[in-house]
Amino acid sequence: MSRIGKKLIKIPTGVTVSQDTGVVTVKGPKSQLKYEFRPEMEVFITGDEITINEKIQTKASNAFWGLTRALIANMIEGVTNGFKKRLQLVGVGFRVKKDSDTQLTLTLGFSHPVIYKAPDGITFDVEGNDIIIVNGCDSQQVGLVAAKIKKLRKPEPYKGKGIRYEGEVVRRKAGKTGKA
Repeated sequence: MSRIGKKLIKIPTGVTVSQDTGVVTVKGPKSQLKYEFRPEMEVFITGDEITINEKIQTKASNAFWGLTRALIANMIEGVTNGFKKRLQLVGVGFRVKKDSDTQLTLTLGFSHPVIYKAPDGITFDVEGNDIIIVNGCDSQQVGLVAAKIKKLRKPEPYKGKGIRYEGEVVRRKAGKTGKA
């Protein structure tokens, strides 16, 4: 039995959850999200609580039970509070400039500046010229955009220069010790 799947999901005030055949829709003050759940699961909405049960038991349905519950709970969290990821630019001359809420210009040591445009539902904030904050309602999309920005210039192991998540520890290598 899934311990996560058994938990009830409380629906906060200001959020409406509706279910159609195989699709859960969550509307809140920030956005509206949809999730098409697996056919092995069934979702019950009663009052201000959501319950998820296994309709068909298979080997993998126990894992999908917990996954479905977690994704629906994240949707409710996203439409009420939203999600954010913080990225830090480390390196001499590495900086970021916010052109608009959905576009960044990054100077990363290349011969040209890199322009990154956000997909729908994602906005950017910039603190100083070296901190990027990725905001959005969909947890998966916020993480994906943050990972794509990080991939533009991964932290290298010798000097630690690059884009990293704030608080991330980059393993450093010693480098060459000189000629013998």
